[in-house]
Amino acid sequence: MTLVDQINEAAGFIRTKTKMAPEIGIILGTGLGKLGEKITVETTISYEQIPHFAVSTVEGHAGRLIFGTLSGKKVVAMQGRFHFYEGYSMEQVTFPVRAMKALGIKVLIVCNATGGLNPQFRKGDMVLITDHINFQGQNPLLGRNDDKLGSRFPDMYNCYDKDLLNLAEETALKLGYKVNRGVYVGVTGPNLETAAEYRMLRTMGGDQVGMSTVPEVIVARHQGTKVLGVSIITDMGLPDHLEPCSHEKILASADMAEPKMTELIAAVIERMQL
Repeated sequence: MTLVDQINEAAGFIRTKTKMAPEIGIILGTGLGKLGEKITVETTISYEQIPHFAVSTVEGHAGRLIFGTLSGKKVVAMQGRFHFYEGYSMEQVTFPVRAMKALGIKVLIVCNATGGLNPQFRKGDMVLITDHINFQGQNPLLGRNDDKLGSRFPDMYNCYDKDLLNLAEETALKLGYKVNRGVYVGVTGPNLETAAEYRMLRTMGGDQVGMSTVPEVIVARHQGTKVLGVSIITDMGLPDHLEPCSHEKILASADMAEPKMTELIAAVIERMQL
């Protein structure tokens, strides 16, 4: 069965559960699943039910698709994502992005929890992703290309849509929230970085580091979907002032900062012209 066949099978199954044609897809990262509570829910589908979907194995990832309306727009939200470090292939990690495109999305909003590399950032800050560095050693587009899905050599120009970035920044200012802009470095994980690695990633031009997002964004651009990326800084990776960290601390930091991100994304969606 080809990837296109798998996508069509997954989308076909989902359409038996909902008639909604979502305009916007949202990926909710580690500890950031509460935005789903703001959605006026029409249908919820567990990943386990959907053909060819993987299953979230990480704490803080509920593992379901939520269909409904948010700020007057039709949305589908992934409450929990898949990661390369869980042992899944890049095709499995990015498969939901393909399925959401088949269901009709035009814009993908990607949220994540990240470690700060830029010394001007602080724990709890929101960062709009302007670009990324793929340091995961893999690419979801490896292998035979199907022209039905996208070009063999997709352009990563405007990878994080500039109009959406400006809209998000303007919206944050209206809400009275400070937001930063930054370059996201995607690594494999699952261990957090050493002090020397943090220093290297900062020297490379990274402002924040995480273990997700890059594969989904590459696939989104391959299929022509616009992307807005928003991060919460949950810990600081400053090599000369490094402190012990844990997944529990990251979840706690994400939980504290989440209300701001939830309000921002809801307001951006309201102002979005599709």
